[in-house]
Formats: sequence, structure tokens, C-alpha cells
Amino acid sequence: MAILTPLPAGVNMWRPSVLLATWFGAGLLPKAPGTWGSLAALPFAWVLAAVAGPAGLGIALAAVVIAGLWSASVFARASGEKDCRQIVIDEVAGQWLTLLATPPDVLSYALGFALFRIADVFKPWPVSWADRAFKGGLGVMLDDLLAGAYAFLVLFVLSHWIGL
Repeated sequence: MAILTPLPAGVNMWRPSVLLATWFGAGLLPKAPGTWGSLAALPFAWVLAAVAGPAGLGIALAAVVIAGLWSASVFARASGEKDCRQIVIDEVAGQWLTLLATPPDVLSYALGFALFRIADVFKPWPVSWADRAFKGGLGVMLDDLLAGAYAFLVLFVLSHWIGL
């Protein structure tokens, strides 16, 4: 059994676009790369939010969205696939968007992780629409950002309603 899933032909791991798109290799872990990408996003979000607050996490999110649009486009073009499973920078962006709803706290982050994964896997409308309608880097990123927005709203309400 391989430890890491192989990259598609023509995709070089050591290119900056591939490192970013796979979130430094998290997307190469076998079985459920999106879940691995979301998990890999958590410690970065925690440090960013703890050091720079929600504004710092928001600025980092904007940077990851821009980097994701570029890196996912380059990766998709090189692989010839619309949304290659190894691309997980979109999960990072969606997860960070979700976590903007709460300060760093183990319970809140665990709940934010679960809410984002549920929204990302089940793709309620318009997440499912965006997943089908857009191509390239925008297509890769947009559905996860919409899933992150759903999860953000639920986490925000729960954190203010029950005091997470």
C-alpha cells in the first residue's frame, strides 16, 4: 500500500503551485484527501487567530483564496482534470472561512471542522451548483468557499447562542 497517492503525469511536486494546491502534501495522503486538507488547515488557523486575531485570519484567508485560484488552475491544467482530488487548498480556504466565526478553542474548532466537512461533502445548494457550473481554479475554490460560508453561519449562530 502506498503511503502517498501518486500525482498525475506531468505534475511535479516541487513546483510552488503544486505545493500550495496540495497544501504542502496533505492532499497526497490516501483516503479522503479533502478531510486531510481540512485537518491540516486547523493548526495554521489556530496560530494565525491566536497571534493576529480574526483580522489576521481573514487576511490570510484572502491570501489563500488568491493563491488557491492560481495554484488550482495551474494544477488542473497540468493534470488535465477539472478538480483533482489532491488539490486541497480549497478545503483550507473553506475551513478558514468557517473558523472566522469563533476564537481558537478546541471544541469550537472541532465543531467548525465537522460543520465544514458536512457542508463540503453534502454540497447543499448553491454549493452543488457552483461545483458543476465553474471550471478551473474558480471552480475548485468556489464550492468550498460556499460550503465554508454555510458552516460559518451555523458555527456563528451556535457560538453566540450556546456560548461556544
